[in-house]
Amino acid sequence: MKVILLENVEKVGRKGDILEVAPGFARNYLIPRRLAMEVTPANIKMVEMQQKALKKKLEKERLTYQELIKKLNEVTLTFYRRSIEKDVIFGSVSASDIQEELAKLGFEIDKKKIILDEPIKRLGTFTVPIKVYHEDRAEIKVIVEKEAQDKAGQEEEKI
Repeated sequence: MKVILLENVEKVGRKGDILEVAPGFARNYLIPRRLAMEVTPANIKMVEMQQKALKKKLEKERLTYQELIKKLNEVTLTFYRRSIEKDVIFGSVSASDIQEELAKLGFEIDKKKIILDEPIKRLGTFTVPIKVYHEDRAEIKVIVEKEAQDKAGQEEEKI
C-alpha cells in the first residue's frame, strides 16, 4: 500500500516521503495515528504545497542553528575530578554533567543530544559531538583535569 508520511517516523521515513508499506502497518498504525495518508492525486498536490512551505521554513531554521553550531564549537568545558594512578578518575563525566555546564553558559541543550557513547572516566582532553539540527553537529572540547585538593592530599601522604 502506498502512503504519504505526514510526520517523521523513525526507521520508516521523513515527512512528505511516499512509501510502499505493508497494508496492515498502514491501516493499523500509520493512518490511525495520523502519521500517514493514502496516496491519491489530491493528497499528492496538497503534500507538494506543504513541502514547498516546509523547505522555506527549514532553511530559516538551519541558518539559526548554524549560528548555534559556531558558538558551540568555540566552547571548552573543564571538569576537575579526583583521580588515582594511570589517570583514572573517581566517578565520571557524563552527558548530564556536560548539559549542566552548558546550561550555566546559557546553552539549552537536551541531554539526549549530547553524543557520549559512555561516560568519560580518564583525565585528558576529549571532543564531544552534540546533535544540534537533524544531521548537523557541533563539537565541544571537554577537559578533565586533576582536582587541586587531590594533588595536595597526595603530597601530605608522602611526608
